[in-house]
Amino acid sequence: MGATDTTKWITWLRWLQRAVGALLGVVGGGVISSGTAQAVDLPADSAEALMHVYDGGGVRATGPAVLVRKSLADKVSLTGSYYVDMVSNASIDVVTTASPFKEKRQEFGLGIDHAYRDSLIRLSLSTSDEPDYKSRSLNFDTSQDVFGGMTTVSLGFSRGADKVYKHADPNFFDTAKNWKYRVGVTQILTPRWLASVNAEVVADNGFLGSPYRAARVFGALVPERNPRTRTGRAIKFHVAGDVATGTAVHADYRYFWDTWAVKGHTFELGLSRRFGESFLIDSYLRLYSQSKALFYSDNAGAETVYVSRNRQLSDYSNQALGFKVAYTMKKVPGKYEVKLNGAYELVNFKFNDFTDVRTNALYKYRANVFQVFVSTNY
Repeated sequence: MGATDTTKWITWLRWLQRAVGALLGVVGGGVISSGTAQAVDLPADSAEALMHVYDGGGVRATGPAVLVRKSLADKVSLTGSYYVDMVSNASIDVVTTASPFKEKRQEFGLGIDHAYRDSLIRLSLSTSDEPDYKSRSLNFDTSQDVFGGMTTVSLGFSRGADKVYKHADPNFFDTAKNWKYRVGVTQILTPRWLASVNAEVVADNGFLGSPYRAARVFGALVPERNPRTRTGRAIKFHVAGDVATGTAVHADYRYFWDTWAVKGHTFELGLSRRFGESFLIDSYLRLYSQSKALFYSDNAGAETVYVSRNRQLSDYSNQALGFKVAYTMKKVPGKYEVKLNGAYELVNFKFNDFTDVRTNALYKYRANVFQVFVSTNY
């Protein structure tokens, strides 16, 4: 992104900030003028160090992650993050059309939060690099409490630009761009319950496939051909509340649909339980199902403009069962708190029209996700 583009984005963000402030100021003007509005707090100063492992479907990804957040003058909070994936890839796409490989992906992030009265504004930048893929993104989010803090309205925008390469082919190069727009409302229903609804629109343009993946036409392998534009929309409903002392539950539903005819449904139920002053245990069950894209085919029976055998665009479902444990190792009220956290998720994937060509059976696999991290607020 050149200097001219950067100046345009900064100007646009400043305009959006003023527009959002004016709009929400009108909505919550009566509350603000009455003197009952509560100032929004910045995120607490914190530091986290994490180690993650993903193992499933022939892919193993491991690596560390670090995040540090520090506030300045109680009005601005700075965030820096670093994330690493060391990937060993022998997925079904790879082993059936190419050779397994190893690579390293690094991601850096920098963010700034600004609190003003009952508004919180966040601007962040991130960059991700791996040998055959480079990504840059700019994110802007703002939220405002209205009606005495009972309602929070949020707006957000992201702009991403990616560069795509191909191993062992110096002549291959392409780009992809994406825009994301999001809006959400969170409402406190009672002293124990809250609900939220969030919507997002994602517009993609450019190379939206994989230079390594092959499709099948009449049983022969051909390079996949995807449209160069895609627009997706999603809406998510969330409700959470306390059902007993130290026990809380939540329920989520998310619906996704796009211009490729993919439709996805996600359901999640969760339970949180505190044991004493030191332990907090979360558990959840998540179910996902989706329909296939218009141009997806396990083995196409005709030549078409677009054709893909990307299993992520097929008719498939997965079920996930997860657990999280947080243990408070040390706590000094008003000064600092140190926690040890662990998380495990088991995910079962089942594909309804994607065949493992090695066995001619419908493909399915199981993935395990582990996380261990230490977090501290100070």
